[in-house]
Amino acid sequence: MIKLLIVDDEPLVQIGIKSMLNWQTLGIEVCGTAMNGQVALDMIREYQPEIVITDIKMPIMNGLELAKTCRDEMGAVPVFIVLTSYEEFQLVREALSYQVVDYLIKLELDADSLTTSVRRALARLEEHRTSQAFKQSGGRPLLQSYNDKFFMRLLHNLFDSRQQFEIQAKDLKLDFGDACYIASHGEIHSDTASQMDTAKQMNLYSSSLQMIREILGKYTPCYVISLDKLHFAVITHFPTMENADVGLIREAQLNACSMVHNYFNVWLTMGTGSSVDDPLKISASYQEARQALNLADRENPVIPFSRITEESIRNSFNITLFREPLTQAFEEFDTDVLYQTMTEITELFSSNPHRYLQAVDGACNILYLALSLLPEGEETLQEIFCAYPDGYRSIYKMKSVVEVIQWLNTFRDGLCDALKNRRKTYKDHVVSNVQKYIANHIEDRLTLNDIAAVFGLSPNYLSALFKKTCNLGFTEYITQKKVARAKTLLLEHDYKVYEVADQLGFESAFYFSKVFKKVEGVSPREYVQSRIQEPDHQDKE
Repeated sequence: MIKLLIVDDEPLVQIGIKSMLNWQTLGIEVCGTAMNGQVALDMIREYQPEIVITDIKMPIMNGLELAKTCRDEMGAVPVFIVLTSYEEFQLVREALSYQVVDYLIKLELDADSLTTSVRRALARLEEHRTSQAFKQSGGRPLLQSYNDKFFMRLLHNLFDSRQQFEIQAKDLKLDFGDACYIASHGEIHSDTASQMDTAKQMNLYSSSLQMIREILGKYTPCYVISLDKLHFAVITHFPTMENADVGLIREAQLNACSMVHNYFNVWLTMGTGSSVDDPLKISASYQEARQALNLADRENPVIPFSRITEESIRNSFNITLFREPLTQAFEEFDTDVLYQTMTEITELFSSNPHRYLQAVDGACNILYLALSLLPEGEETLQEIFCAYPDGYRSIYKMKSVVEVIQWLNTFRDGLCDALKNRRKTYKDHVVSNVQKYIANHIEDRLTLNDIAAVFGLSPNYLSALFKKTCNLGFTEYITQKKVARAKTLLLEHDYKVYEVADQLGFESAFYFSKVFKKVEGVSPREYVQSRIQEPDHQDKE
């Protein structure tokens, strides 16, 4: 059970929250209540609750001090839901810089709003647990990086097949069962960020994006994806095309613009594409959203594609034209393909010197891909553009096609050098992660296509890389690992042959026995009998 602590200096509020929901149905146990932040901190240290619902204003230690102390001392858990009054809204701005997943206005608190916030907290906990599990096991890089890669592929139509899309979505526990999707593209603008140090800029943009995510999520189900520190994408989904409410999306976006400006003194622009009936068509909606964003400004911050007249459409750069070579270059650290592809792109821009917007749009999207698809993408790009005052974000200040091409050439040459130096390390890293993933999923039915899809690699590339690195075929490696696990189950856990076959994902006990004998030279039963008859086993008996 997830443990929950309620912190408020008003006993009636404590009782109200405690009795408002059937906590057990949510898998939650209320482990206690506290009247102030200091008492709550002592209880958190003792009982280690995963979720804390706290008032902001309390005696001795307020809710924000409590959240900050817990963040500094304990990290990402517990997560916080804060209670606030209308006049305390400015304090929410500070709360969002801690691990606060939502804020609730006391006067508007009801079962529905509380349930929504608690489910959001549970989702945050699940993300953290999954991420920690992968960190501890070394099974793969951080989940978030795979989450980013997945959405980047989705936004740019870079999946090799529907099967690859479905496998990755399932592995990341993302639901795409709805029949209507609408993509948006947004940008965060600040008149004062340039005067801040890097840490404060990061806090400003991350807090702004968190508020955007929370506000939009209150209106409609959606995924909000960070593209870089200034740009983000939104995928809103509805059960059916008939349920799609474009007006509600616009209302949510305008509210996000207003709230973020009030709290953080930044302003947003957003473009929204048309609705599509298939998740693999989201890229078409996203292309439209990027075009619409070009027409948004401070006075008209939210522009739907449907409002753009034919005369004013500004075609965006379609990165899918270079889908295969870019995917290969980023997946395989293939510097020859990267250099050739980037050169073709810059030559295309050179032949259209008046299409400045398309050039910037293309460069930005290549940047987003590199940030999301490359291991340590941001650190690598920071190194490449270290001589630029704004680093890789200097692309946003390029004023002509010529300047964009110069930026792209720096990107191309620097990235090719970086990838050459890291190619061997990267390939070893990929194989190591795949091996650890196999170990963590040894009881699943593992195929080359499925694992390649999970890691966003082509099956042929993964197979060749695996064999070259391990001197062992991919399927042979999995077979050996399954047989090794089977031997443990047969001897140490006293499983029956058919039970082992079922647990390890073999299609039948007969096929399992056949595979086992091919590897060990004897059948599973013969193996068990031979081990039982060994002297050390007899002594133990």
